[in-house]
Amino acid sequence: MVPSEDAAPQLDVDQILADPGVRIVVCCGAGGVGKTTTAAALALRAAEQHGRRTVVLTIDPARRLAQSLGLTELDNTPRQVKGIDIEDSGGELHAMMLDMKRTFDDVVLQHTDPAKAAEIFANPFYQAMSSTFAGTQEYMAMEKLGQLHARGEWDLIVVDTPPSRSALDFLDAPARLSRFLDGRMLRLLLAPARSGGRSMFSFVTAGFGMFSKVVQKLLGAQLLTDLSGFVAGLDSMFGGFRQRAEQTYRILQARETAFLLVAAPEPDAVREAAYFAGRLREERMPLAGLVLNRVHRSAVKSLDATESLAAAERLAELGGHEATAEVLRAHAALAQQAVREREVAARFTEAFPAVPAVSVTAQPADVHDIDGLRTIGTAISQP
Repeated sequence: MVPSEDAAPQLDVDQILADPGVRIVVCCGAGGVGKTTTAAALALRAAEQHGRRTVVLTIDPARRLAQSLGLTELDNTPRQVKGIDIEDSGGELHAMMLDMKRTFDDVVLQHTDPAKAAEIFANPFYQAMSSTFAGTQEYMAMEKLGQLHARGEWDLIVVDTPPSRSALDFLDAPARLSRFLDGRMLRLLLAPARSGGRSMFSFVTAGFGMFSKVVQKLLGAQLLTDLSGFVAGLDSMFGGFRQRAEQTYRILQARETAFLLVAAPEPDAVREAAYFAGRLREERMPLAGLVLNRVHRSAVKSLDATESLAAAERLAELGGHEATAEVLRAHAALAQQAVREREVAARFTEAFPAVPAVSVTAQPADVHDIDGLRTIGTAISQP
C-alpha cells in the first residue's frame, strides 16, 4: 500500500510565525536539504505577513543567503534587508552570518580586561581553537543565539543550524564544552597557573611531574606550553562559558522556542530528522514540526505509473505517437519517484505520528532572490 501524503497532521507554519509567544525558531536537519533557504523564507514571511521584527542567523558560509536577500555580504552584525514588502505589516528583517572567531573574540573582550584579552588573542592554541577546532562553530552558534536573545531587540530570531556532520552537534556543543572545562587533564594543566604562575615544567610534584613528561612526549613542549597558557588565560572565564551555555540550553527548552526539522525525501535526510526528533523528545525541547523539501508530485494523480507505461507501450506499437509516448514515460517516472518519496517520508511519520508535517514541492530552479524566498515561504505555509 502506498503511504498517503496526508498521513501526518498538517503543520501550520503561519500560526508559529504569528505567535508573539514564539521568539525563536530553530531550523535543523542534515546538510543539503534546503535548511538555509527555509530559514530565510520563514524569516521573510514573519516580517512581511506577520509584522514581526525578525533576524535570521545563518551558519552557512556560502553566499547564497546574502545574494537571495539582496545583500552584498553578511557578517557577525545584523544587517537590515531592504526592498521587502512591509508597508502594511510594519515588520523588519535583518540577517547575519556567524563568524565563530569574531564571536569567540567578543566573548573574551566582554569577560576579561584588555591586557588579558591581548594575551589570550596572541596565544597560538587560542588562535587554532577559535578558528578550526571541531565543535567551536556549534558552541559559538549557541553563544550568538544567547546574545541575540539577551538583547531583546527582536520579536523573532530564526536560526539556521550549522552544516555539521550531524545536526545533533548543535545541541551537544555546550555539554562537550562543559566536559572539556571540567576534564581531569584540563585541571592538571590549570594547576601550575593557579600555583602562582610558575612554568608548566617547573611545577614539581611526583604525580604531575610524571604526567607532564608523558604529555610533553606525546604533544611536544611548545604545544603543551601554548595549551597551558591558553588554559591559564581563560581560567576566569570558564564559569561564564558554562553558565551561558546552560542558560541558552534552558531557552531552547522553553515554550518561546520552536524547532522545525528540515529534510528532503531521501533516506539519509529522513533518518537524520528522526534522530533529531528523538533527541528533542529526550531533552524535552519543543518540536513544532517537519518541513519536507523538494517533494515531487504528479499533476495527474488519477494516472499511475503502471497505467502510464502501458499506454506508452500501446502507442509505440501503433506508431506515429512518439511524442505522446515519451510524455507518458516521463509521467510514469515522476509518479514512481513520488511513490518512493512518500515511502521514505512515511518512515518518519510512523516513528513520530503526532509530529505535524508539511511538504514543499520541488522548485524548477534554485532560489536566488527575495521573490524566490517569498515563493518558498508561501509553499511552506499554504501547501
